[in-house]
Amino acid sequence: MKMTLEMPQVRACKVTECAYNRDMICHARAITIGDSSVPRCDTFFASGTHAKAREIAGVGSCKVSGCMHNNDFECSAENIRVDHSGSDVLCMTFERR
Repeated sequence: MKMTLEMPQVRACKVTECAYNRDMICHARAITIGDSSVPRCDTFFASGTHAKAREIAGVGSCKVSGCMHNNDFECSAENIRVDHSGSDVLCMTFERR
């Protein structure tokens, strides 16, 4: 059974070493962002093998309560971008409330 949900898409991901990244696009079914304060991509994991899925990932949940796009632990941004920030892999669409 296939579920169809509307959720913001991951429009760009520059974290090329992630298993879900192929051609700068995230191909996980859905990603989770953050912990209580840092907008890390919790779905990220490094791998030399990349997902073969064609779908573009959506944001399944956001645990960063201090982000202005967080609405009841779900992202209300139109779309998000993921990139490196130092040694972290972060949601670059994050905006503090």
